[in-house]
Amino acid sequence: MPLVPLRELLDRPVPTAAFNVIQIEHAEAIAAAADETGASVVLQISENAVRYHGSLAPIGRAALAIAATASSPIAVHLDHATSEDLIREAVELGFGSVMFDGSALPHDENVARTAEVVARCHGRGVAVEAELGEIGGKNGVHEPGARTDPHDAARYVEATGVDALAVAVGSSHAMLTRDAALDFELIALLHAAVPVPLVLHGSSGVADEHLAEAVRAGMRKINIATQLNKYFTAAIRAGLGDDPALVDPRRYLGAGREAMTAEVARLIRVLEV
Repeated sequence: MPLVPLRELLDRPVPTAAFNVIQIEHAEAIAAAADETGASVVLQISENAVRYHGSLAPIGRAALAIAATASSPIAVHLDHATSEDLIREAVELGFGSVMFDGSALPHDENVARTAEVVARCHGRGVAVEAELGEIGGKNGVHEPGARTDPHDAARYVEATGVDALAVAVGSSHAMLTRDAALDFELIALLHAAVPVPLVLHGSSGVADEHLAEAVRAGMRKINIATQLNKYFTAAIRAGLGDDPALVDPRRYLGAGREAMTAEVARLIRVLEV
């Protein structure tokens, strides 16, 4: 199955599950779950993951190769990039979409810089996701109390030309508990007002039934990262704890990969509403 662009997945009448990749085992686990379920998924690499590896190319090329050899359609996406140089590199590598995160910028600067990124990326056939943040908000659009105004969101999309918009509806990044309180009425209002797909960030903190309800209310792309890391780490911790003499990374990382595959497959089925 050839690598597919994110725009093609978002045009389908089903929600798109997007999972973050930190290392190659993550990408392999997500692709295996996609093959198991027959679902289309997104492999996302964030600017933080790039910083961990020291550069985008090694992990980016690995994700592209895994996506290209999978039996299910998989898109490769740059997540939460604040560096325009990093966005250019992702485009050159063959990523079909990028997220420019200008949420920490003053509103007018966010609009202007996002529009510039969109113009460059669209010239290369690359889709752009963005988010509308609070001016001065410490955690941008995902500060727990932040909410996106539907009228502001519609104007932002019109001014920037973005292909997808991350909105603040009650979720928050890096949550270890799954008790975030989503505003489903607001999701429905945003869905009615905004002419591009809506993206839910911080989905690891949202309970299964509320993820499904968010999809029914209008969310189209569901980003999940921390929830996978919990399962990956728990399996490694258990394996090392059971066998203090274990030193072969293939055995403990393999266990983590298997645990992540199972959780990704389960989450894909949760979103099939």
